[in-house]
Amino acid sequence: MEKLVIEGGFPLKGEVKVSGSKNAALPILAAMLLTDEPCVIRNVPKLRDTSTMLKLLRSLGKTVDVIDDKVTILTKGEINYIADYKLVSTMRGSFCVLGPLLGKLKKAKVSLPGGCVIGVRPVDLHLKGIKALGAKLEVDGGYVLATTKGLKGAHIYLGGVFGSSVLATANVMMAAVLAEGETIIESAACEPEIEDLTNCLIAMGAKIEGKGTPRIRITGVKSLHGVSYEIIHDRIEAGTYILLAAMTRSNITIVNGCYQHLMALTDVLEQAGVNVISDGNNVKVKVKGGLQPVSVNTYPYPGFPTDLQAQFMALMAVTPGVSIITDKVYPDRFIHIAELNRMGANIRREGMCSIVQGIPVLKGAPVMASDLRASAALVIAGLAAKGKTEIHRIYHLERGYENLDQKLSMLGAKIRREKE
Repeated sequence: MEKLVIEGGFPLKGEVKVSGSKNAALPILAAMLLTDEPCVIRNVPKLRDTSTMLKLLRSLGKTVDVIDDKVTILTKGEINYIADYKLVSTMRGSFCVLGPLLGKLKKAKVSLPGGCVIGVRPVDLHLKGIKALGAKLEVDGGYVLATTKGLKGAHIYLGGVFGSSVLATANVMMAAVLAEGETIIESAACEPEIEDLTNCLIAMGAKIEGKGTPRIRITGVKSLHGVSYEIIHDRIEAGTYILLAAMTRSNITIVNGCYQHLMALTDVLEQAGVNVISDGNNVKVKVKGGLQPVSVNTYPYPGFPTDLQAQFMALMAVTPGVSIITDKVYPDRFIHIAELNRMGANIRREGMCSIVQGIPVLKGAPVMASDLRASAALVIAGLAAKGKTEIHRIYHLERGYENLDQKLSMLGAKIRREKE
């Protein structure tokens, strides 16, 4: 196991390139189960999560070849309908093979992801949508077994307690493209990653209307063909670099900066005194003067992303005044507070809200990464802090950020890996 050691307090400069989107890559790779024809997917990031999805595709019978960011997927035999616990349990996103397996094979046996129960952050919306298409469902022994004599289109409402679900929308879409008749998904997720999946499915021959809106209309087709497709860049990685530039007062150019997908973030940053400038496909960040505290609520897209909540909290931790950060998507997503407080931050939680009293500067400390986005928040906090920060359990970072320490080193960051 490794840790990151960061010497903070130094401004950064140069260009940093945003990789392909993890959250777009996972369902798009799963969608390759819908066809027997060759497929080529480009701009796939090299991450622990995408590696897990490729292993899962191989275990299901696909032949997978990877060259740099290009993945070629072929079918040379029968496809297995069982998605094994050993792979699905390590990554929640792999549960989205349920829809395409059921649509293509008319049966699927998929492990519940990562110790998940039908409760908080559940899979009940996935199962609700799949069942509405006419599938028979059983949950037994930690697996979901879905069978059908033929899926049929339906009018489905997929809204949940905390809004729409990206993964459930993807799962139901991929099942519905081969269903008989018309499917309408109400309260569908509007995230760019769902729009990207829609574009890929259309390129494979699917008939879908309403991409990027909460009402998606799908007319089932008998089969899909192969595809050559390039996925979008990662807006959350881009947003992390934007917040890093603001927090360290650095002159950074973010290549493929996803500006049009980050309007909620850039609007909030403008209120805080941070000017985010779009220059074609690139983004630059300038801090006009002193930072101002801003309160935010996370919402499903196009609202402020929950996946940037922890990184934004790190910025507010060194912004004079009081800001309130409310997460209405995942109200329990505040484990990073204790670690930021170890670095001197003054943050307390009250229910689904966190009250942040800004301080002049954070101080380096040993901290523990608890999840993917919390890890990123600790990295940018460490780069802005005075002194040395050690971040333990960095395998979380490798799930969603491609070569993050190498990219930061090229910007002049004093960051290195060490064995625990």
